[in-house]
Amino acid sequence: MNKIVLTMASLRMMSGSMEIIAAIVMLRLATVEKALLVNSTLALVGPLVLLATTTIGLVGIAEKLSYSKLLWVIAGVSCLFIGILKK
Repeated sequence: MNKIVLTMASLRMMSGSMEIIAAIVMLRLATVEKALLVNSTLALVGPLVLLATTTIGLVGIAEKLSYSKLLWVIAGVSCLFIGILKK
């Protein structure tokens, strides 16, 4: 198995597990205020996982991409983050 794919998949499984654990914590806390706090924490983790998995993937294919294609990928990821983080 490719180490880069394994790392990317592991990060996504960890992120998904965190989502499930957060849902259980929200149910156990049983108040809107505390559930919102847990949800806000997840909102910080999501973009970090996206950035990490994308970076790992780009490192894995960097030698196969031309510089112009790599710039297009970076521009696309930048647009995603602007859309996510802009209020």
